[in-house]
Formats: sequence, C-alpha cells, structure tokens
Amino acid sequence: MTTEDNAAGANLEKLNENLSRVEELSTRLVEVMARHKPMRRELNAPDEDVFVNAANAYLQSMMQNPARVLEHQLEYWTKSVTHFVDAQNMLMHGKLEAAPDQTPSDRRFSNPLWQTHPYFNFLKQQYMRNAEAIRQAVRDAEGLESKDRQRLEYFSQQIIDMMAPTNFLGTNPDVLEKAIETEGASLVKGLENLIADLEANNGELIVRLSDEEAFEIGRNIATTPGKVVYRNRMFELLQYSPTTETVHETPLIIFPPWINKYYILDLKEQNSLIKWAVDQGYTVFIVSWVNPDRSYAEVGMEDYIEDGFLTAISEVKKLTQQKQVNAVGYCIAGTTLHLTLALLKKRGDTSVKSATFFTALTDFSDQGEFTPFLQDDFIDGIDKEVESEGLLRSFIMQRTFSFLRSNDLVYGPAIKSYMMGETPPAFDLLYWNGDGSGLPGKMAHQYLRQLCQGNEFVNDGIELCGERLHISDVTVPLCSVTCETDHIARWKDCYRGFQQTKSRSKTFIVSESGHIAGIVNPPSKKKYGHYVNADVKLDADDWMQGATFVEGSWWPRWDEWLSSRSGKQVPAREPGDSEHPVLEEAPGSYVKTIATR
Repeated sequence: MTTEDNAAGANLEKLNENLSRVEELSTRLVEVMARHKPMRRELNAPDEDVFVNAANAYLQSMMQNPARVLEHQLEYWTKSVTHFVDAQNMLMHGKLEAAPDQTPSDRRFSNPLWQTHPYFNFLKQQYMRNAEAIRQAVRDAEGLESKDRQRLEYFSQQIIDMMAPTNFLGTNPDVLEKAIETEGASLVKGLENLIADLEANNGELIVRLSDEEAFEIGRNIATTPGKVVYRNRMFELLQYSPTTETVHETPLIIFPPWINKYYILDLKEQNSLIKWAVDQGYTVFIVSWVNPDRSYAEVGMEDYIEDGFLTAISEVKKLTQQKQVNAVGYCIAGTTLHLTLALLKKRGDTSVKSATFFTALTDFSDQGEFTPFLQDDFIDGIDKEVESEGLLRSFIMQRTFSFLRSNDLVYGPAIKSYMMGETPPAFDLLYWNGDGSGLPGKMAHQYLRQLCQGNEFVNDGIELCGERLHISDVTVPLCSVTCETDHIARWKDCYRGFQQTKSRSKTFIVSESGHIAGIVNPPSKKKYGHYVNADVKLDADDWMQGATFVEGSWWPRWDEWLSSRSGKQVPAREPGDSEHPVLEEAPGSYVKTIATR
C-alpha cells in the first residue's frame, strides 16, 4: 500500500469520524430546540390584509394593463428557458463551463466557482432572475397605499434574501470547499456554534456577531478614567477625570440611548468621543442607564425624564456648582432630550444652556425603513410581549435591526459561524451591538404608540409629566449631527423635526457614513467628512445642494460651537465631592448587567 493510499485512508477515516460527530450534534440540536420550545414566543405576523391587498392590486394591474404584466412574465420565462438551453448546450458539447452570464455583481457570489462552475453558476443565474421577477411583480402591483407597498417590498425582499443559494450547504461552494478541506471538521464546529448560540439565548436563534471572549468592559473597552458619583434606580452618573489643568466652566452631560449601552462613545482610546471631549477641556459626565428587568414594567417616559434626565442634570449642577449645563442626546435619548427641553420651558427652568443631538428623530411622519414594524399588527404583538414579560427584550430589537440588513447581519454571519465553523471576529463595535438592553414595558408602549405611530410631539403635543409638550417648546441653542447613510434615523427625517423647533440658534451637520460610524468619527482617522449649511429654512434637498463639504471629522467643528457656549476656564474638577462620594471606578456596575432574555 502506497503512502498516498495510507493518507487517503486516514482522510476518509477522519471524514467519517466528523460525519458521525455531526449526527450526534444534530440529535443534541433537536433536543435543545425541543427543550426551549415552550419558552419561545413569536410576535404577531403581518396582517393578512397586506398580502390580500397586494394580490388584488396585482390582479387589478393585469386587468387594466394585461400587456405590460404579460410582457414582464414572458421576459422572465424567456430568460430562464434561454439560460437553461445555453447551459445544456455547453454540456452537450463536452464543455464543463458556465453559460454566458450577464447578471449583476453581488458580493455574496464572490467565490470564482459562481462564475466558472456550470452547476453553481446555473443556480446563481436562476436565483438572480427569480429575485428580479419577484421585485418586478411588486412593482407591477398598482393602487397600493404607500405603507402597504413599503411592507410588501420589505417582506418580498426578506424572501429573496432567505432563499439565496449561499444560505444552503449543498449550494454554497465556500461551505463545501471548507468542509472538504477540513475533512468535515468545519461542519462539526458550525453545529457546535449553532447549539451554543441557541443555549445562550433560551432557544432563540440569535447569531453571535463578535467573539465575546475578546472583550471585557473596563479592561479593554470603556476604559476612560472616571468615577461613579451618583446612582439611582434609573442610572449611574459617571464623571471623568480631567486631563487638562483648566476646564470650561459649563459642564457637559451626555445622554446615550438606553436601547444599547453608553460605551459606544468609549470603545477604545483611539475613537472615544468621551476621552476626546475630556482632552478638549470639558468636565464630562455621562449617564449609564440601568438594564431593566421585569420589575421595571411600569416605568414610563415620565420616569426617564424626571428620574433620569432631570435628576442627572440637577446632580451635575450640584457637583460643579453651576446653574446650567450643556447636554447631548444620542438617538432615542436625543428624542427624549427634546421632550425634557420642552418640559423645562413649560416650567421656566433654564438649567440647559445648549443641546446637541446625535441622530435624533422627533418627527415620525415618515417612518422610513421601519414602516413594516410600526403598523398595528406588529405593535399589537409587542404589546402582548410586554404585557407578558414586563419589558421589550433586547433580542427582539436586535433581531428587528438586523433584518433591515439581513445579508450583512443575519445570513452572512450565520454562514460563517454555522456552516463554515468560523469563530466570530474580535470586533468591538459588533461586541457592543450584541450587548443590548431591554425596554420597560410602559416606556416601549408610549414610545411606539404615542411618538412613532401617533407623532404626538409634533402634532398636537404629548401629555407627559403633567404638561402638554410640543416641539415648538424647544428654544435653547441647538446643534444637530446626523449621518448621510443612516437607515435608522435618516438625516432628512432628523432635519424635518429640527426645523420645527423654535430655537433662534440652530446648527445642522450631516456627517458621512451611517448611524454609528458617522458619529464615532475621530479626527485622527481622517476618514469621513461632513456637510454644513447655515440656512436651515431650506427644504432638505436644497439644504444639501447648497451645503459645503468639509474634509475630516465634525468633532472639531462641534468643539468650536460648544466651547463658545461653555464659559470661561476654571481649575479642573476631580470627580465627586463631599456630597457625592465616589461609589466606584468607571465604567460602573449598570453597564455590566446582561439583558434579560
């Protein structure tokens, strides 16, 4: 027996061993799913009227313009059959080659075999044609209301993405090559990854996006030196240690979103907005929100405003012996900072000297990509969830955001982890993305029903804290930073609400990139620029057309704006005082709490 024969025998033995292991793990997988099945709860499916209306609209289009619909159908049939004939002809002539391929490029199909191998190329071309046929059928459905059309487009695209041949073991060349190369070990590791994710999430399939073992809060993430100087049931208040001999007189308090955790602004030293602000000579405070459990079911927007925003502002004033603060609100905290400013106006309280908003929505008249999730059928399901659980659990929100970019945040990572057996990357941003927080039941209901659906803040006003609050009550100097490609808080939607405030001093900035990268954009990177235009009375398109593009980060521009509203220089302040003894080192305890599953 030759050396090659021995090697082949050993390889076959290893392959059979791994395939046996796959069978064992498959049995364990079934057991895990069965064990957790009673705990699983799904939100409502889309109302069937969405699909009934779509079918009726399509039939109506056929009746009114049968030639156009038939033309599109014939085009699809012709292309599909022609491709099949071309592929057959190549094989009949003894050529193991792919048929001519004019389909558009798609990074899911980057493996050369998708272009050169007749089997994989045939699958790819047929998939691309089917996908386009589905999109065309949606476009042909006339007479749909705008919201129904948006929902139909979203759900049909989900079907298209889900059925891609890359998502199945037998039709993904990357997966098959890896399985052969590793003698089946990649399949074993993939199943182990799948089972681990299911077990970690009580049977819910949530794909891990990062290597969670690579990071530890306070050790290599969220490391800017500071102290916890105040704590209540809603938040911990962190005050950061100064790095300059003098600081601006007016303190800066940052309110991050409580859907996620504050350290998105303090991932690492090189891109920490917190550290950068400290280095510019500001006394920086940040709120680290509690990660609520079921006991917070009755906590509402009023509690976040009174026991969160207003209490934090009050404590910062005491700590710095100042009558005013400059405040920052990011995302949902920016929305709530607007509400807080309106309430302060009603009460005649001038505690906030200026306010900065990062990607903050206030006018929800156009719900954008979230339209499919902000209709009654879905929110009815969320109401049932919070009634049962006491809170809107973080994995539901995480899943919702992920399916807005399903190929990047669901299928792509699942292929690498579950089918190719790869360990998720050690990426701090993705680690933060997976470290979410739940929302108290009452607060989630108010936010979704009254703000997102009812748009009460910009319509007739929203009743909170004993007052009717309206966006026109926001009158302090404002700076709003938005992001050009943000799909969560689109810059035009942020701008529309920003215009409705009654501040006499408004600065609006559009950063390049998206919801996170556009904000976490340190000057040292010299990566993304920004747009500015002083005329905020223009409509959004005219504003952008007349805007000046500036190379580099918006941070220095904001520093210039903020410093002019931050008073004289005073001796640097160390964290805490006699009335606010240091409770513990930053980043504190609340940020380390894992969300309720």
